Amino acid sequence: MSSFSGFVLTRHQQDQPSGIELRYWVKTTQGTSLVTIPAQESVFFVHDESIEVINDCLIGLVGWRLEKVKLTDLEQRGVHGLYCLSLKIQREVIERLTLTSIPMMEEDIRPVDRFLMERFIFGGVEVIHNSASTFLPPSSSVPRLKPYDFPVQLKVLSVDLETTMQADCIHSIGLYGADLSLVLMRGKGEDTDTLRFYPDERTLLQAFVRQVARYDPDIFIGWNVVGFDFRVLSERAGKLKVPLRLGRDEQSLRVVQSELGKWYVRLEGRLVIDGIDTLKGATYHFESYSLEYVSQKLFKRGKLIHQANDRGAEIQRLYREDKPALARYNLEDCKLVQDIFDETRLMEYLIERTRLTGLSLDKVGGSAAAFDFQYLPRLHRRGYVAPEYASGARGMDVPGGYVMDSQPGLYQHVLVLDFKSLYPSIIRTFKIDPAGLAEGFKSQVNGDDLIPGFNGAIFSKGSAILPTIIEELWAARDQAKKNNNQSLSQAIKIIMNSFYGVLGSNVCRFFDQRLAGSITLRGHQILQQTRDEIERVFGYRVIYGDTDSVFVLLGEGCSDADVKGKALAEYLNNWWSEQVQQRFNTENYLELEYETHFSRFLMPRMRHSEKGSKKRYAGLQQRPDGESLLVFKGLENVRSDWTPLARDIQQRLYEAVFRDQPYQCFLKQLVVDLREGCLDDQLVYRRRLRQPLDAYVRMKPPHVQAALKAEKYWLQRDLKSPYQPGHHVSYVMTVSGPEPVEQVRSPIDYEHYVEKQLMPVVDAILCFKEESLGALIDTQRDLFS
Repeated sequence: MSSFSGFVLTRHQQDQPSGIELRYWVKTTQGTSLVTIPAQESVFFVHDESIEVINDCLIGLVGWRLEKVKLTDLEQRGVHGLYCLSLKIQREVIERLTLTSIPMMEEDIRPVDRFLMERFIFGGVEVIHNSASTFLPPSSSVPRLKPYDFPVQLKVLSVDLETTMQADCIHSIGLYGADLSLVLMRGKGEDTDTLRFYPDERTLLQAFVRQVARYDPDIFIGWNVVGFDFRVLSERAGKLKVPLRLGRDEQSLRVVQSELGKWYVRLEGRLVIDGIDTLKGATYHFESYSLEYVSQKLFKRGKLIHQANDRGAEIQRLYREDKPALARYNLEDCKLVQDIFDETRLMEYLIERTRLTGLSLDKVGGSAAAFDFQYLPRLHRRGYVAPEYASGARGMDVPGGYVMDSQPGLYQHVLVLDFKSLYPSIIRTFKIDPAGLAEGFKSQVNGDDLIPGFNGAIFSKGSAILPTIIEELWAARDQAKKNNNQSLSQAIKIIMNSFYGVLGSNVCRFFDQRLAGSITLRGHQILQQTRDEIERVFGYRVIYGDTDSVFVLLGEGCSDADVKGKALAEYLNNWWSEQVQQRFNTENYLELEYETHFSRFLMPRMRHSEKGSKKRYAGLQQRPDGESLLVFKGLENVRSDWTPLARDIQQRLYEAVFRDQPYQCFLKQLVVDLREGCLDDQLVYRRRLRQPLDAYVRMKPPHVQAALKAEKYWLQRDLKSPYQPGHHVSYVMTVSGPEPVEQVRSPIDYEHYVEKQLMPVVDAILCFKEESLGALIDTQRDLFS
């Protein structure tokens, strides 16, 4: 017997005469090994009561069988396993049963995933062979797989293409890795250490395949690398009939598009990971996710061609006139992507996410799949199968997070108290769980074991699975914080916070409004009772609350805000522990933290109303080191659809007001400078297109009007328009309406910016000082008032 350990890179399944073959490419300390599990069956579940209809429905189809299993659904109904010898047969079975409206459970779980999840293999794996040799051909032995904590090191290659404007020919391919820095260029020139020339596109692609085989990466990374670079590689290789054998099985690259328009790469033994999708998945937020914008924000450096509007034309010029310069540009793009991955530790984040959830490294999103991977094996061991998709109770009241009516004003000394991971802690404390709900409704369950939820839910304390999963994740996150492992801590936070979404989404298998309502309505109750207790015991006003936070007004003359904040948190935590123990006879995991002290705080009014706004505020936050920081939430300063002028003036004005500094003179001068054209570079709106331009028929917002005008500009230059769905439009407001920055022909409408950009920002705070921008700048009105 021999064994080796590693990390599952990719997983694949295919039909063979003996059954379904599962294939796992495993990264080891010696390289990469293919582990093959032959002769498997797929399985999903059907109700006992459906057996007769199923037998009739599948007459004439061979390669499937029904077997009674010792499991039930969550409503205590018996089930059979429906086993299929091939993926093809399974697809036919599912299609027939769907047409007959037969309920099916877990029919979407792929055999290659089920094999891992039922063994609790979340990335790291130990492969045990019965023979003496470790690396044998797949047919030599059937290995056993066990979970293993493997410290994987992955080899990464950053890839970037430069092409013609229409992407119908590749100019160059940039490659950058730990010990590789190379550009492959089509055309004539002198080879160097970092640049090699090839006579045509065919030989260029062949050279790329050789370089990949030589470097042997585990991961390809890039920027829109699937939707552009690998898609173009696949299209050009297909056109030229060049086999792009980029996988470790030496099969040709396949790039496919889903019905929703998303592009996917099919490779064995290697993964392609997009930087944009990964940044978003790791909850990084940027105004724009262009490579130029992100790299400038992170490093204060960017692409070697800076003019975004003319970048395509400049690339074509460099290809014609200065290929070495194009190579430098191409390689720098590769380096920028690698640097972003390094700076944000994206690869570490993906590895840790896989260790926790079992998701493939290249999986985008996947909160429901992550939930399944962790939950289903434990559910099966409790004697249950998962329910039919979105078959849970509905038609009930399930509001979102509780948001209190705010009390608008300009305040001194406001504390923010925040419940740590409120929804996960509610799940832990009140045992909210699909299996616990099923057990809670069993008549034989002891009443002392029950916790009432909302919308008629009752949960069994002893049967809950999800609270245990959260407890394990919580402990892992605490340890990650102690070890200063931000990647792991962030991955765990995202996973825990996704659980509510899985239970509350009507496209997820565990959707049930008794579950979702028992989380959000409990959150409402907790926030309301916390507010009431603060006001009852301490006499402080709670001026606002949002989902998991309360804003407590201490008022003027406060010199010990931190002491009071910590005392509030300590009292409330003890009070909640007593409440939970007395009312539910269970342990409390709700934890309120003293988070922030604002020495000055603005809760603005809703526009054109005396009511306080929600999810919008600003404050001067006091830091532990004695410094102060201006914080904005939901206001123009942090919203990309407002101009730089509005955001800048808000920053300056609020800083002045909060620090009791004069502001009238600079506001007046600002308006003068605006009207004289001194601030034109700050007047650009930047908004995203949500759909194709021709889809805007009834309503054409200003950015769409500007984009339509810009279309002529691009057509005149025989260039492809950049205004596709998801792209931003930059424009200014002129006396003739919105015009794109590429083609501003009319005078700028400065009064538009005074009324629509400056006044809303300025008056939102000055109204509490009984002032307004209009009063400051309208000298005629002042004279006659």
